[in-house]
This record gives sequence, structure tokens and C-alpha cells, in this order.
Amino acid sequence: MNEPVMAVGRCRPPMLRRIALLASALSLLGSAVLSAPVMAVAASTSDVIYSVESAKASKTLMLDVVHAGQRLVAVGDRGHIVYSDDQGSSWTQAKVPTRQLLTAVFFVDDKHGWAVGHDAQVLASDDGGSTWTKQFEDLTREAPLLDVWFKDANNGFTVGAYGALYETTDGGKHWEDASDRLENEDQFHLNAIAAVKDAGLFIVGEAGSMFRSADWGQTWEKVEGPYEGSLFGVIGTAQPSTLLAYGLRGNLYRSTDFGGTWEQVELKAARGTLEFGLSGATLLPDGSIVIVGNGGSVVRSTDDGETFSVFNRPDRISVAAVTATGNGNLILAGQGGVRATTSTGAELSK
Repeated sequence: MNEPVMAVGRCRPPMLRRIALLASALSLLGSAVLSAPVMAVAASTSDVIYSVESAKASKTLMLDVVHAGQRLVAVGDRGHIVYSDDQGSSWTQAKVPTRQLLTAVFFVDDKHGWAVGHDAQVLASDDGGSTWTKQFEDLTREAPLLDVWFKDANNGFTVGAYGALYETTDGGKHWEDASDRLENEDQFHLNAIAAVKDAGLFIVGEAGSMFRSADWGQTWEKVEGPYEGSLFGVIGTAQPSTLLAYGLRGNLYRSTDFGGTWEQVELKAARGTLEFGLSGATLLPDGSIVIVGNGGSVVRSTDDGETFSVFNRPDRISVAAVTATGNGNLILAGQGGVRATTSTGAELSK
């Protein structure tokens, strides 16, 4: 899928990772003002509907994949969560109390993780992703959560459509609506949140919106960014105060001063400048950075994001997220589920 089928709200995100913003089931079209509670407690466990068990769960749409220690965990369509203990060779479906689209997942260690998605749902696992409980949902907000980040097992944030920002200080038992901490009067969608080494937290979103926090989320400063189009991801590099923000049509920007100034990073593909949208990224243990996106785009940097090599998979399948295995292979998540590839994104030889 190279372009979106339909638009939602004010923007037209072409990214698989942002399919949450394209789903009609959430009735986002026409929503102008959102109501949200000051404090939300754990979701009710009554009348729980679990995701449908399927032998093909790992082949359905997946929007994020991360590590829980040595284990791989991926989330996606219809509440599907799958995990692998053999570097992506095989996948097991987890027991998940939702059938909503899940957009992002984050683990702080090999046991404790959180997944977010439609209906502003937050799910939690304390066994490495094998089983999940629903911690929170906000049906009144009528908006998906799109990314999640935790500092430790207690303190975390999640961001989402129409300026949603929630915080927990007790591992998700309670979630506080912290949206008013951001100078975001237009309620631009917040697409991603990430930590930046020795600097703080950074959020990117719709219409090039950027916010940074030097005190790890307690106060936020609006940043004048280099780009007015939507940004779908942000990642801190291995160097202090250095980060990359990426989005529509291959737009990629690098800052070495925590977003104070930016330089555009040019992505040259075999047939010219890369113009596919970018949706997900990972920082590898050796400091390399891999970013993925539409059109089977897999771009890699070994110089802290100053330059990238570009590879487009021949199948042109859209990729939403990426991580790496211990043997150097990549795990791509997107259309067609999760798959293991070479370090460049090419198919593994059989």
C-alpha cells in the first residue's frame, strides 16, 4: 500500500504504522472537540472479548515489533500479538483481551511491556508478552493511541490522535490525561515519542509538530521544526542530544542539539531521491540505525544518521516497524505480518 485509501481528520498519513488514523470504525471523521477525564483508572475486566486465535496471526497486518529481552514481540490488527523465541523463525500467538487494532508496543525489560491502540486502549504484560491485561481505555475520546514509552516499570507516557498525551507513575494502574502540558491548541495528532540520550523526551506529529521535554515529561516546550508535513517517527541515536525525525515522502531530518537546529538528510535510491513515507526505526547495539517505510523501503546508517544507504524490497510491501535479531538479521513488521530478512532488508536465502 503506497498511498492511503482514505483520509482522516486533517492529515493523510500514508504510513502503515498510522493505519490507526485511517480506520473508519473509530469515527474520527468530523470529530472536533474531545472530552477526556482528568484521571483514569484501570479498565473493567467484565465481558472481556479476546482476539480471535488464528494460525496465521503472524501473517496479518503488524504495526510494531520490539524486543522483550531475547524474545521478539509484535502487535497489529484485530488485537493480534505474537512472540518469537527463535529469532523470528516461528511465532506464537498471545492471549489478548481486545480485537482492536494495536499500533505500538514497548518493553522496559524481559517481562514488563505495554501495547496501545484503538479506543485509547492500553494493554500490559508482566510475562514477556505471553499474556496481556487491559489497563485502560477511553471510549469518549474516540481516538487511537499511537505510541508508548516507559522510563522504567512504573513511569511512562503514551501519545495519540488529537493531541492525546497520557502519563502513568504506577505502571499503568492509573493514567492521567497530560495533554494540557503541550502547547497544541490545534490538537495535532501526536504520532511518536522517544527518548534522546542525555537530553530528554521528544514527540513528533501532524503538520511537523514537535515537542521536547528536558525533565522527562513533566514540562514540555514546543519546537519550531524544519518541516510542515506530518512526521511519523522519531528516534534518538547513540550520541548525546542527537535524534532523527522522519515522515512523509522520505523526509528525514537530523538534530545534534535536542531539536534546536535541524539538517535534512538526503536519501538517494537507485532511481533517484527516495519519496516513500518512513514509518519506523530502530537503534542497533553497534550504533547503526535502520529506518523502514512504504514501498519496501529499508534505509541504514552507520555514521549516527549523517548518511544512509537505501534498499527497496522487490515486493514493495509496506513496512511499519523494524528490529534486529542477535544473528544480525532484521525483523520487519507490516503488510503480510512479521518476517526475518538480511541486515539490508533482502530476503534470506533458503
